[in-house]
Amino acid sequence: MNTTEYPLLAAAAALAVLSATTPATATPAAAPGYRCSTSTQTIDDAGYSGPAPDNWDIKIQTCAARSGSTVYAYADIRWDGPHFYSTTDATIFDGAKVRLQIMASREGTDPVVAERDFQLKDRLETATSSGDRDGHYRTPTISHRAGSGAYANAVLYLDWHKDGRGYEGHDYKGSPTV
Repeated sequence: MNTTEYPLLAAAAALAVLSATTPATATPAAAPGYRCSTSTQTIDDAGYSGPAPDNWDIKIQTCAARSGSTVYAYADIRWDGPHFYSTTDATIFDGAKVRLQIMASREGTDPVVAERDFQLKDRLETATSSGDRDGHYRTPTISHRAGSGAYANAVLYLDWHKDGRGYEGHDYKGSPTV
């Protein structure tokens, strides 16, 4: 082939040879920088009114990050439950979940632009052989295209066994805006 007559063809051929002999190296996508807020609540077991200590200390760190017009969010939940329950008690809750939301910061009420519930009942009720109910769970990441001023929010919903009230929400501090 005459490379002076077909310079683009020669360049393409050289590139094809180079790509066949050189392994491809992908550049990893830059991980977004998360901004987080943490808050803790002590929550009383509404289904128990006896003398044993029955409070749960539940801390949630709510995090958000932005990459272009997409906002990413996750929640990191840590709990320290009481030790008075039986080690095999799986009826402390009728239900337990955390609702992770991406909110658009607006004047007035901030609308929810994305949300997802993550079940926690089985995790909260799992105990060690000594009755210790301490644990940790990080939700999967959710994402949504959102304008400037979006943030992550978390609400913990607990439905205590035998209290007859259904789910009660506990609001946690939202992340800084991204």
